[in-house]
Amino acid sequence: MATTKRLIDAQENDVVLVGHSYGGAVITDAAAGNSKVKASVYVAAFAPDAGEALGGLIERFSPSALATALVLDSAGFLYIDRRKFQQVFANDLTKDEAAVLAATQKPIAGAIFGEGVTAAAWKTIPSWYVVSTQDNAINPDLERFMAKRIGAQIKEIKASHVGFISQPTEITKVIEAAAGAAN
Repeated sequence: MATTKRLIDAQENDVVLVGHSYGGAVITDAAAGNSKVKASVYVAAFAPDAGEALGGLIERFSPSALATALVLDSAGFLYIDRRKFQQVFANDLTKDEAAVLAATQKPIAGAIFGEGVTAAAWKTIPSWYVVSTQDNAINPDLERFMAKRIGAQIKEIKASHVGFISQPTEITKVIEAAAGAAN
């Protein structure tokens, strides 16, 4: 969060933040109280409330396929089993595209699922949300719940968790709408 806050502060102009997956929690916290942030766009992303942990959000809806594909390493980091990656994370990409993503994925600290954000910027900043209806990583019903709760402008697309790769034009339209509304 601190790095994102520093990057926002370093900008000369207003900012529209875009977060995907765990990145939604990052922008939710980092944008709070910053007058430079004029809009937030969540793309198949977590949008927690202040004090709310991601693990609690995930548990509110039937488990996603991601839970059965995660591998915990000896340092407490999680990554997606390469054999299950396409099905869980990128089911609308080619086998080769998914293989590249699987091979280059960055593990995430497992502890983040138990940590709550300190503030919820979406309470004061206009938000947009792209729900990926074919997402096997974050339950689409959870995405809809979060989008509605934050009062976002909602766009549903038939995409996996990586709709920004499979449907970049649709994602771009939503980001441009947020930027246009921010002006």
